Amino acid sequence: MEKAPLAAPIVGPERQLAELTFKAMVLGALLSMILAAANAYIGLLVGLTVSASIPAAALSMGVLRLFRRSTILENNMVQTSASAGESLVAGIIFTIPALVMMKAWSGYEYGPMVAIAILGGVLGVAFTIPLRRALIVEARLKFPEGVATAEVLKSGGIETDKTKTVTGKAAENGTSAGVKTLLFSAGLGGTFKLLESAGGVLSGGVSTIKSLVAGKYLFMGDITLSPALIGVGYIVGLNIAVLVFIGGVIGTLIGVPLNWWLNSSAIMTAVGIAPDTPWQTLSTENWQALAVQSWQNCRRIGVGAMIVGGLWALISLAKPLMQGVKASISAYRESKSGNENHIARTEFDTPIHYVLIVVFIAIFPLLYIFYQALEGYEGREMIAAIMTVLMLVFGFVFSSVAGYMAGLVGSSNNPISGVTIATVIISALILLQLMGNQGMAATLGPIAVIFLAGMICSAAAISGDNMQDLKCGHILGATPWRQQMMQVIGVLAAAIVIPSVLNILDLGYGIGRQSPINPDATPLSAPQAGLMRDLSTGIFGAGIEWNFIFIGFVLAVLLIVLDKVQEKRGSEFRFPVLAVAVGIYLPLGLSVPIFAGGLIAHVIKTKNKQETDSIQKKREGKGLLIASGLITGEALMGVIIAIAAVAWQGAFPLLKGFGMSGLLGFVTLLAIAAYLYRKTLSAN
Repeated sequence: MEKAPLAAPIVGPERQLAELTFKAMVLGALLSMILAAANAYIGLLVGLTVSASIPAAALSMGVLRLFRRSTILENNMVQTSASAGESLVAGIIFTIPALVMMKAWSGYEYGPMVAIAILGGVLGVAFTIPLRRALIVEARLKFPEGVATAEVLKSGGIETDKTKTVTGKAAENGTSAGVKTLLFSAGLGGTFKLLESAGGVLSGGVSTIKSLVAGKYLFMGDITLSPALIGVGYIVGLNIAVLVFIGGVIGTLIGVPLNWWLNSSAIMTAVGIAPDTPWQTLSTENWQALAVQSWQNCRRIGVGAMIVGGLWALISLAKPLMQGVKASISAYRESKSGNENHIARTEFDTPIHYVLIVVFIAIFPLLYIFYQALEGYEGREMIAAIMTVLMLVFGFVFSSVAGYMAGLVGSSNNPISGVTIATVIISALILLQLMGNQGMAATLGPIAVIFLAGMICSAAAISGDNMQDLKCGHILGATPWRQQMMQVIGVLAAAIVIPSVLNILDLGYGIGRQSPINPDATPLSAPQAGLMRDLSTGIFGAGIEWNFIFIGFVLAVLLIVLDKVQEKRGSEFRFPVLAVAVGIYLPLGLSVPIFAGGLIAHVIKTKNKQETDSIQKKREGKGLLIASGLITGEALMGVIIAIAAVAWQGAFPLLKGFGMSGLLGFVTLLAIAAYLYRKTLSAN
């Protein structure tokens, strides 16, 4: 791989600017909590998460401008802490809801969740420390989001002191404009969600189910009306957006009618209708139930594709895995032989012996948590010890992979889901051999697997995102050990709020199930957590319905072949399996606005090619801020409405059955999409 040229940091190692300040720590912790809540909502809704570093950087610059003094390094500390919270929640929502779905927990238990999040997150930070120099300084990987965040922070100037002019007025105006753009777009997303979920003035989606050709063709289609999903599509880009949409088409527009045509009798039996019932006598409600059942069957195609995609991700990461582990070992040896007194400020990591102490201390709470999870199983001491070893080994290996892949493809495209699927399968097979699947083992085995997966997924998610932050810090001239300390602060802050956020979302909307107090609400899909439940319980003998899963296996192999062909051709358009698999698993309606957002990003990117580099960067930054604002605003309003729904026992929406809500929602969403397009292109 061709190495990018090294450049001197913005703040040289000889300079001492305010960095790890009290206000930076407080603001970083608060933003970590807020962005964790927002990412929890959007991740559970659509199964995709996006990096929050850029909106965190913009908000940090806006808030720190209110103080008399602030520096670019303080801003970097804040976004580091904030993005740690955003990435930690991804590790939790991809795994832990499986415990509630499998009825191991009745709700989201605060103590165990905090412990899982803290241990996984802190170990993820620890595992990235020896990787920083190896991957950022030596390998010089791209880390695209880290570079983009550094560009945003540079726009605010190096240092602000209101007693004297240090940064120019242009930088201050640029910072103010960026914050205003972010807040305004967040207001748009939040207002849409308020009018939709709480008011009922706007519809959250439009859908139709039709039986055509005398019932032989069963059509099911829908569009989710969501500014946040347009923002997600814009950020992930056209390639991923198209693949998610293709998955939706396969699962719904093709799969539902084809499944009905081939298996109508079985589908009728599954919903409680006698197979010999004449189709012309079926009511609208009957057809709706039949369409939903047909779609539920087709979702398993996505499960099969995700299984193969996860294993393929692990196989294809064999080379990065070895490079990441070698880099870690090399960095460890270098740190032991080096003299810390002669290390430049901008290269001073947390000393490796502190890292080893943290890992050693973590052994004891890990043992306790796994021991408690296996309560009632004879011989749980040995199983808890083995699980602790698995956590440390897999956690280190997969954190190395995630850190390396973040440098290649970025945090938003990092295959964390694939790593977690591989973790669940491997750990479940190991525990099955050790515990068997008789008696208590059949119940406790899957629970133990999800506990382990939650920690490993959290560590891997933190590792990838934090390497982006360390790259940003390397460009700016941050002190690495201080940045690593802020990563821990972000993990701790997010960990204490994540369980409450998930509990509120589960009560207000339902996570992978109907809300216990608000049955009219549309549940959040939580696709990865549903897959983790199916895999862990299936391996331990609860059974998996394989027919549709086998179809998913075949589809995944075809996609892998297509992807390799595209790679050989040098094409930018690729076919990652997991994007298509998630699209199949999710309702079609969610993929439509994601596709629209990706299309808008592509059109703007095409138009940008005709402009200067300066204008291109401005437009890229503005588009990211608007898209991030739409996501954050809608997601936070979704959490607020869930809190209100819990307090008022599901009283929303206020206007139920409002006839114009669908049309108004569609028109409003088009207006917001037009705003994203026109406002981005107006940046000059």
